Amino acid sequence: MLFTDGSVNVQSKVGFGVYLIVHDFEQSLDSLKNLVNMRRFENTSSTKLELQTLLWALNEIKDERPKVIIYTDSQNIIDLPGRRERLEKNNYSSKKNERINNYKLYQEFYQIIDLLDYELVKVRGHQPSSKKDKVHKIFTLVDRISRSALRENETSL
Repeated sequence: MLFTDGSVNVQSKVGFGVYLIVHDFEQSLDSLKNLVNMRRFENTSSTKLELQTLLWALNEIKDERPKVIIYTDSQNIIDLPGRRERLEKNNYSSKKNERINNYKLYQEFYQIIDLLDYELVKVRGHQPSSKKDKVHKIFTLVDRISRSALRENETSL
């Protein structure tokens, strides 16, 4: 199971992407903290960062994980498989015949998922603790780490 999230400062265009691979839902959140992977991205946006983080994670694991369940709160990522046919048919161009933002990342996404047996699962973020199951608790961990890294980066400037 792959959990991904990111946090970006829209003014500086700096963001931090985080991913976590979970093999067993019985692992404690404390033990999972030590398994989180984080990376700084520059010249990014929230949509771009979510995709950059997922691609980074998938590139790290694609050779060793034939089946992966991807947990994300990014509606853009959830919608990408359904948008593929239209994007490819239109050569990743808008109605004005201009390339859409992030088209290279979309192309890379499709290339990677063609190699995987995958499932995308939408996680609703920012729920009250009483409503959180184990998936939401793990996702909250990933979310908090990315937001904390962004805050630390901003205070060190």
